[in-house]
Amino acid sequence: MASADRIYVDPSALRCLYVHDQRSRSFCAWRGRARGALPLTPFGRVELVNSIALAVFRRDISGDAGQAALSDLDADIRAGHLFVADLLWRQALDRSADLSRRNTPAVGTRTLDVLHVASALVLGCRHFITYDARQAALARLAGLRIVIP
Repeated sequence: MASADRIYVDPSALRCLYVHDQRSRSFCAWRGRARGALPLTPFGRVELVNSIALAVFRRDISGDAGQAALSDLDADIRAGHLFVADLLWRQALDRSADLSRRNTPAVGTRTLDVLHVASALVLGCRHFITYDARQAALARLAGLRIVIP
């Protein structure tokens, strides 16, 4: 298995650790086997926090469960299970524009999905975890290996 610091996890997939769903069991089992800290960009962290807050808004989880999920996220960052990765934003945005120009007409990816793939490339990741088919297609086209826990 690749070192965790070379695996980019789309925040919607990472959410499985904090808001439990049908994918959580297999994702948690995979995470237990993956050694090291997973990178999380600052905007990925915002997306993950917002996703947890939306789960509360939509009543998928209770307010208490949402607070516990956010506390668990913060604890994982403090414990070094996740690290907030510095990103060269201009490079990531330029790479995003290039990926979009070359691939979105055929693949149909959304802006944030493209930005996550570009971020993985800029961070030097080799593997990409997502449950989104279009994002996975773009990541493959960009040379990343898809991992499905």
